[in-house]
Amino acid sequence: MPKLSAGVLLYRTDWTASLEVLLVHPGGPLWRNRDDGVWSIPKGEVEGEDDPQATAAREFAEELGCRAPTGPWTDLGEITQRAGKRVRAWAVAGDVDVAAVQSNTFELEWPPRSGRRESFPEIDRAAWLVLPVARRKLLQAQVPFLDRLTTALNGKEN
Repeated sequence: MPKLSAGVLLYRTDWTASLEVLLVHPGGPLWRNRDDGVWSIPKGEVEGEDDPQATAAREFAEELGCRAPTGPWTDLGEITQRAGKRVRAWAVAGDVDVAAVQSNTFELEWPPRSGRRESFPEIDRAAWLVLPVARRKLLQAQVPFLDRLTTALNGKEN
């Protein structure tokens, strides 16, 4: 069965009353020079019988260095990414200072076949994006979460 990840789509309304969502850019050398179509919601793999919503909250904290808002959380359902990984998401209103984001790290042999291991942040940056920009930056398979969010917020796309 394909792996399941769980994540949080954090949203807020900016000073102009435009809806913004928080997206993260993957860290590491493979993503350094890529931008459009590679951003994601903060998410991580659900292990065994773990509760997906609890996993989403844990991964939010690990990737951003701050706790996820306590709610209310709106279930945005599940999507399947190109490689088959399933992602389940919840939307919640909140605010995060993207300048203060501190991600956990992972190790990778870099450069490839060098025998040298290097540590990289799981995400190298986060940003608040209005929906038209978020649609361009987000992994294509995750774009339906934006549509489901606007539907949940009374169908208004600001």
